[in-house]
Amino acid sequence: MTAGYTFSTATTEPQHRSSRWNAVIADAYFPLELQFRDPIHFNGDLSRNTLGHVCMSRLVSDPLSYERRRAHIREAREEEYLITLPRASSVEFRQLGREVRCDPGGFIIERGDEPYKFLYENPNDLFVLKVSRKALEERVRQPDRFCARVFNATSGTAGLFSSMVDQAQSIAPTLDRAASETIGRQLLELLGLILEDGASAATSSLSTVRAAHISRVEKFIRANLKNPDLSPDLIAESCGISKRYLHDLFKDVNGTVSQQIRDQRLVAARDRLAATPNLAISELAYRFGFSDQAQFSRLFKAKFGRTPTEFKAETATSFDTRGSENLS
Repeated sequence: MTAGYTFSTATTEPQHRSSRWNAVIADAYFPLELQFRDPIHFNGDLSRNTLGHVCMSRLVSDPLSYERRRAHIREAREEEYLITLPRASSVEFRQLGREVRCDPGGFIIERGDEPYKFLYENPNDLFVLKVSRKALEERVRQPDRFCARVFNATSGTAGLFSSMVDQAQSIAPTLDRAASETIGRQLLELLGLILEDGASAATSSLSTVRAAHISRVEKFIRANLKNPDLSPDLIAESCGISKRYLHDLFKDVNGTVSQQIRDQRLVAARDRLAATPNLAISELAYRFGFSDQAQFSRLFKAKFGRTPTEFKAETATSFDTRGSENLS
């Protein structure tokens, strides 16, 4: 089972509740300045579980205000995002000159590397996902575009994402490591699809037409990663655009088509290896369109800081350790 964490102010003496809650919030997300309506009588409960690259938590508390200040950001070691889904009452969020109100049935994305203020005037029940910039950028370009926007999660892909968050939160403590990693990846994939669908509305530097073309190309690449014939020629033909226009599109996103194909294949290969660490490296390379295992290993190390063999050994050790913990 995954290692989870729970906290309740009900087990804390009233005079220490606000300070303990402040420490718990900093540990679960990152340092924030909290303003309590009634510090002595404050009630709050938080549960947290890790699902691969996603840290998932449920937060139930009395009215509260959270503020991320410049001083907090200077000490940050990694850029992270919070995806918040209010369930009981509305939340107000202010960041980068934008002010939004998110009602239950929606969600917002918060940048951890920029100051913000987040508050709710009534008792609330929130799901919060913490994701690193690196993990989110593997699924969607320039995720900062989507911060301080309200996404409707009552239908479609966003509705599926919201339902999956709800279900994952309830079963997370019972999951083994492999299942946790898989669900975490699926949540990130769904979030990436949602953000892609809203990309044209959030993109100011690209025309709507160009943004739509890029989105369609990226979806085609992800759907054909195992196709050894995946190439700029095939992409251009399948997406109904010229090869020259295809290359011109990717100048807007600081990359090339070939780099996009390679990076997406590496991410998919890493995720498959994490889920099935007994898979042979040669077979993994072949499955994702790399005919040369040595080249695959070099590219893998350049992107993730370790070779596939090293990553496989670390994953296998983690699985063995987790299995021993479950048996003890």
